[in-house]
Amino acid sequence: MTDQTQPMHSDPTEPQRRIRLETSQMKSSYCNVCNATSTRDEVVLNFGLNQSWDRPEGELEIELQHRVIMSPHAAQKLREVLDELLRSYETRYGPLQD
Repeated sequence: MTDQTQPMHSDPTEPQRRIRLETSQMKSSYCNVCNATSTRDEVVLNFGLNQSWDRPEGELEIELQHRVIMSPHAAQKLREVLDELLRSYETRYGPLQD
């Protein structure tokens, strides 16, 4: 289990809360494909593995392995976290190429 202290909101006037992350059941996997869909109430992210990245022609074979379903509010927070992560990455290593 990991303890972290971090602000729960971006408002610097709010007190910091201690967060306990339970990681004993966490699994890791490599994914190089992601797609997303949404409804009014949910955002759905599918993650998987492109098995045919080295084949220049023909059908792509993508094995979807994980689906994450979240509220639009949680997706907005995820976007903020990823934006900050990528800004930090590009500061350290340079711009990402499309």
